[in-house]
Amino acid sequence: MKKLHIFQAAIGMVVILMLTACGSNGVPDAKNWDIEEFSYVNQDGKSFSKEDLKGKVWVADFIFTNCKNVCLPMTANMVKLQQKLKDEGISDVEFVSFSVDPEVDKPEVLREFGDQFNADYTNWNFLTGYSQDDIQAFAMDNFKTIVQKPDNEDQVIHQTSFYLMDQDGKIIRDYTGLQDIPFDEMIKHIKILQNY
Repeated sequence: MKKLHIFQAAIGMVVILMLTACGSNGVPDAKNWDIEEFSYVNQDGKSFSKEDLKGKVWVADFIFTNCKNVCLPMTANMVKLQQKLKDEGISDVEFVSFSVDPEVDKPEVLREFGDQFNADYTNWNFLTGYSQDDIQAFAMDNFKTIVQKPDNEDQVIHQTSFYLMDQDGKIIRDYTGLQDIPFDEMIKHIKILQNY
């Protein structure tokens, strides 16, 4: 009888640990960080805000068009994710790329950059329309990530992560956006959020 109670207690602990690890939304190791309200300008010069993402799962990253190394493969990888989701029949995921060099990345510059990758703008917005200080604070306060443009430099220091957001605008997970992208894991987590 004592062994049965120990076994039941052990099973209970395993279940609690699994639920804790998965978070309330079923995605393992969910962060559940809230993203503050924002309203910026996209590659077409149109206003785009957090309100436009309400009720949708979305993926975000930080890039800039004058980047000499990581932003090109990151954007190519985002295109791959966009296509893989389409191939899975999942078309209701939004993509948001925040420029970390807003003084250079005007809407038309972002549009030209996205065109190089054949980005599908039906569900992908490249955002600008804020100051350098604003994006640096926004990235740190909301995504817990550094964005820094050193004085007299044309390159911007930033992370290479892809961030998965749920329908309430909370960061659920982050993934590498540069190499060895865990596409299958990301798609699995998106399906969990969308109850596929």
